Amino acid sequence: MRNQHKPFETLSGSDKLGSNRNLLIIFLAIFVAAWVIANKGIVGGIGLMVLPFILIYGYFFFKNPIIGVYTAVALSFIILGSARYIKGVQVGMAMDGILFLTYIALFFNRFKERIQWGPANKDATILALVWFGFTVLQFFNPEARSKEAWFVGFRGISLYMMLLIPLVLLLINTRRKLDIFLYLWATFSILVSMKGIMQLTIGVDPYEKAWLDGGGAVTHILFGKLRIFSFLSDAGQFGANQAYSGVVFSIIAFTVKDKKIRLFYLTAAVLGLYGMLLSGTRGAISIPLTGFFLYAVLRKNRFVMISGTVSLLLVFIFFKYTTIGQDNQQIRRMRSAFDPNDASLQVRLENQKKLSVYLSSRPFGGGIGHAGVKAQRFLPNAFLSNVATDSWYVLIWAEMGVVGLLLHLFILFYVLGKSSYMVLFKLKDPEVKIKMAAMASGMFGVMVASYGNAVLGTMPTGILLYTAMALMLNAKHFDEEAMA
Repeated sequence: MRNQHKPFETLSGSDKLGSNRNLLIIFLAIFVAAWVIANKGIVGGIGLMVLPFILIYGYFFFKNPIIGVYTAVALSFIILGSARYIKGVQVGMAMDGILFLTYIALFFNRFKERIQWGPANKDATILALVWFGFTVLQFFNPEARSKEAWFVGFRGISLYMMLLIPLVLLLINTRRKLDIFLYLWATFSILVSMKGIMQLTIGVDPYEKAWLDGGGAVTHILFGKLRIFSFLSDAGQFGANQAYSGVVFSIIAFTVKDKKIRLFYLTAAVLGLYGMLLSGTRGAISIPLTGFFLYAVLRKNRFVMISGTVSLLLVFIFFKYTTIGQDNQQIRRMRSAFDPNDASLQVRLENQKKLSVYLSSRPFGGGIGHAGVKAQRFLPNAFLSNVATDSWYVLIWAEMGVVGLLLHLFILFYVLGKSSYMVLFKLKDPEVKIKMAAMASGMFGVMVASYGNAVLGTMPTGILLYTAMALMLNAKHFDEEAMA
């Protein structure tokens, strides 16, 4: 005889909670929570409150691995600056963890089917592999004396590039996903500038004050004026990254049809360029100068080229040959970047002469992580750690020699050259063309600025640039989708 459903005998939710098993689970959870709070205090309590959100995030993370890529982009903005607030924890390892976890999520997400690696089999991945392989071989550089310095240095120089580029090619494979990346970038760029404005108008918070008092003031308080750094690692990274964002979103903003989205990008662009000025980072001004110049060329429009060139010349004349706005500390510091007799420039040139002698017999450099002030943590008395590198290219030259520098430059110019060629002659869809031109123009600006500051491989600029490199070399895919 078939079992008949008895609605009046169905257990309610409260009745189910009263079962022995569920009561045991509830009491066990209460006991664990009480023990955590008693032993870990408020930090433990906050951890318990956050735990459900972490579990929800983990569920969606493994269901949609692209969340890992977006998380890496977001994390790149806050990870280094968070060290001012979080003590005793290696926050930098969070980027390694999120990228490796994304590969694990991708594996489990495609567990029942074979992962199609075809989209990642492109020249961008090959270039990343070659560069990664070269930096791994640097582990055996006979000049290197600290393996820990190598590990700390090579992550930003090549590991993140190697991990990120294939993920971007595999996962950011539609125009919608490309737009989400741009929205995320623009959102954090706006937040970074707003925090910088708060530092200027309200002042620094207690944690930032402690960081300045602990040594940060040496480079961030000049002539009694604060160089704004927002919640990024330093003012140099803040200025360069905001200039990079300013160029990219200025170009995109004037080509978007939707008025709300255009206003959003325009806000990111204006605040980005304003943030560049607040930072007092002189080399950052080369990013809009050279970035907008390349965009004028890529547009192949005579009016845009002429008006763009004239505008850039006017900016150059303003800083180089006038004293307008000299009372403003930000303008005054930016203007010093155009002075060939600037004391800071002379010191840099002198340091490069010293390195030239040292590296003349070392074609593979002195070892990754061994050059500049940061290396004093591992080798306080070594020659390279007592010569300021300043420039990103000088850093690569000092640590990996002329061979490493030439390989690095080849990769950068290959990406820039090919993406520019596609914008000029191959891409058909206007929207895709503009977005790729914007990223190429921003990349060119960062490349030029990296001669004056070591910004290219530092977060967030490095993560944004590696992502953009993969997207630019995959531009044909987005163009075909748009034209389908």
